[in-house]
Amino acid sequence: MYLIRLFVLSILVFNCSFHCVYAQQTSVSGIIKSTDGEVLPFATVYIRNLKTGAASNIEGFYELRLGHGKYDIVFQYTGFESQVKFVEVKNELIELDITLKPQVIILKEIEIRAGREDPSYTIMRKAIAKAKYHTQQLDSYKATVYVKGSGRLIDSPFFLRKQIAKEGIDSTMSFTSESVSELTFQRPDRIEQKVIAVHSQGEDNDNGAAEIITESFYEPTVKNAISPLSPKAFAYYRFEYQGYFMESDYLINKIKVTPRSRGENVFDGFIYIVDDYWSIHSLNLSTTELGIQFQINQRYQPIDGVAWLTISHKVDVTGTFFGFEFEYNYLGTLQDYEITLNPDLEFEVTVIDEKVEEEPVPSITKEKTSTDETFEKLANQKEVSRKDLRKLMREYEKAELEEFDVEDITSDVTIISDSTTEYHNDSLFWNSIRPVPLTSYERKGYFTMDSLTRVEKIEVQKDSTKNAKRKGFQFYDVIVGDNFKISDKTRLRLNAPLETVRYNTVEGYNFYYDFQFRSSLDSNRRLVYGPMVRYSFARKKVIGRFYTNYFYGDRLKRSFAKIEGGKYVYQLNEEEPIHEIVNTFTALLLEENYVKLYEKDYLKISQSEKVTEKFLLESSIEWANRRSLQNNSDHVWFNAEGKSFEDNNPFNNELADTRFGEHQAVILNLNVEWIPWQKYTLNNGRKNPVEGSSPTFMLNYKKGISEVLSSDISFDQLELGLHHRFNWGIRNKFDVKLNAGKFFNKSEVFVDFKHFPGNQTPFATTDPTASFRLLDYYQYSTSDEYVTIYLHDQFRQLLFTQIPALRLIGIKENLFINYLGTPSSNNYTEAGYGLDNIFKVFRIEAIASFVDGKYNDWGIRIGIATNLDEVFD
Repeated sequence: MYLIRLFVLSILVFNCSFHCVYAQQTSVSGIIKSTDGEVLPFATVYIRNLKTGAASNIEGFYELRLGHGKYDIVFQYTGFESQVKFVEVKNELIELDITLKPQVIILKEIEIRAGREDPSYTIMRKAIAKAKYHTQQLDSYKATVYVKGSGRLIDSPFFLRKQIAKEGIDSTMSFTSESVSELTFQRPDRIEQKVIAVHSQGEDNDNGAAEIITESFYEPTVKNAISPLSPKAFAYYRFEYQGYFMESDYLINKIKVTPRSRGENVFDGFIYIVDDYWSIHSLNLSTTELGIQFQINQRYQPIDGVAWLTISHKVDVTGTFFGFEFEYNYLGTLQDYEITLNPDLEFEVTVIDEKVEEEPVPSITKEKTSTDETFEKLANQKEVSRKDLRKLMREYEKAELEEFDVEDITSDVTIISDSTTEYHNDSLFWNSIRPVPLTSYERKGYFTMDSLTRVEKIEVQKDSTKNAKRKGFQFYDVIVGDNFKISDKTRLRLNAPLETVRYNTVEGYNFYYDFQFRSSLDSNRRLVYGPMVRYSFARKKVIGRFYTNYFYGDRLKRSFAKIEGGKYVYQLNEEEPIHEIVNTFTALLLEENYVKLYEKDYLKISQSEKVTEKFLLESSIEWANRRSLQNNSDHVWFNAEGKSFEDNNPFNNELADTRFGEHQAVILNLNVEWIPWQKYTLNNGRKNPVEGSSPTFMLNYKKGISEVLSSDISFDQLELGLHHRFNWGIRNKFDVKLNAGKFFNKSEVFVDFKHFPGNQTPFATTDPTASFRLLDYYQYSTSDEYVTIYLHDQFRQLLFTQIPALRLIGIKENLFINYLGTPSSNNYTEAGYGLDNIFKVFRIEAIASFVDGKYNDWGIRIGIATNLDEVFD
């Protein structure tokens, strides 16, 4: 089996017998240092006549596996002069240590005289103008990609150190994963990564390189940060000309990049631009996100002398998260390029900066010609202003997207891991193809984790043997709950009292059992069903309901049908703005009970249909026998003097008595959502929505139908809505949500009123961009007309974030205004300020409320960070 395995690898990687190739190979290796004797980590080693390369590791060591022959090897490191070595490889091992000299930077004296604009601005204007040209220059390319991710835990919280040490983990070992892939690019933005081999610790995880290795600084943003080659770059950065140096026959300009305002979403460092070509030669830039530091190094090489393409991409990540100090090093190398030029752009033009140079006449953008005719004229003209070139490339890109019919797709990435992919740890194989030697940390990590994996497999086998003897529920499952495998396609999740116990004044202490069965019918269909049983100690009553949810369709067109019914209690506001756990503690500790409940016997049928990826249609019809409830408990942990619990029937400005007697209701609900301009990325054929690419429009109609199934209610409610999130300015995030509605036939039953997402607790648990912070939960509920406006702006830099140290640890500032208009709300308005991303998880807000423009109240609220999802993205 081992020989067969090696044979398969040889076909995939070398296209001949593994042992034969290995026998014909020898190595060229050594240490790359500076003239001061410092090792140069991740220096680029490029073999010109093979169009392939490698890199030194963090210890400066490099190793090349080469067959017999003569080679031109170029050693490069940012800030140092390149060095070329001509090597003839025979049978013996070659030790070749390299010492690189610091790059001699030459200043152009005539261009830096006092009173003149820094010459970097002309260079950057031309590079920015030609950025889209470089993204469209190739019709396609193919390359072999090696990727290595290596992470190391440097420090941890003191109370976890012993346990972590028992697991065999310390700061002298790295967790490493490697992969070799064949990467194919097809214009306009289709990328396919075929994984050839993967080497990882513990589980065999595929190390997908496509999305990271192909990130381009020619695009306006890179990982949410503004690129120095963005058309908006001059609003974000100052540039400073550092001089130039010659490399082969190319003049390379060194430009210092300094953010106008330091913090997240901007880069700091150096970018090197090839003169006349206005392409990237290399870059060394850093940025921060949520207080974590990212250092990015890229190196480019002219492939076939016509296109400068990435040959190495390195990212160093360092930071601290909840007391865990870590570092992560990501390295990708590309080699064996095969390129096909875009036939429309097989010419070079001279870019004119019309701010300091004479603009070519006539300007091609003023002529009413087709794109093809314009390109033909441009090829003959050979000169173009930067503004004209940028406009022309935008028009060309738009025409290309229409031709390829991908207007809604911003990127398309496919990763293929099939039966030919090799998941193994064969050291001979990896030593022969690895372009970057492992460090001592990585070698120790592989050894330690492989040993731990073997031990873990033995323990799992022992546990499986023990668990095989276990049948049915154990006693403690009734208290704590658990997950159970019923069959290959069905699992049971039991939520039990230990995690479901709550308190409110209607039920007193209460808990529920939720027997949730999940059955996977196939890849696009699943069934979720089960009973939920609830017990109230104060009412001494058992109630329950049964539900069945049938989900179908792929992820972006996921639809469902639902049937539910039984006898159960619900909050008067069906959106349930009061979290039951929060209410439990405010009631028991502060003698403030905010949950207001009613009970119903009901049967409800719902349908949610994704008609298209951009159009959602929801409908439901419900019959219910509903009744008000009264308080049955006044239990508290601490009795506050002079305080007592309020009645379960809340105060409302429009309805003197919010209690309602037992009655029947039939309610129809129709809802439509439309996202007309939604954009997507494609990852392995899976579409992912691009946040903020389109507003969402909503239309909702609800009707109470009288005299059907003994229904006692009759009302009509229509609501329109708009929700949109977008970026503006220097990385500010703005959320707007508008809702307007009207009852055409007023309901007299309080549960059918329009209720709003209020909050009266110290904790803000609802949507931070679309909820009130100080609003009474039910005082302004209405059965008339209403308007709600939520405006929420997250600033990268406002007041406290003027301090760079706060921006660098990810602190944001929020301003928000919420407005409620009903016949009795007197233009209720809230204005608030908040600090966000505190310890990367929390936010704290100060809010003031106003009625008819006059001050009403104020408060402090604590909540979860508005973009907590980005922390774990």
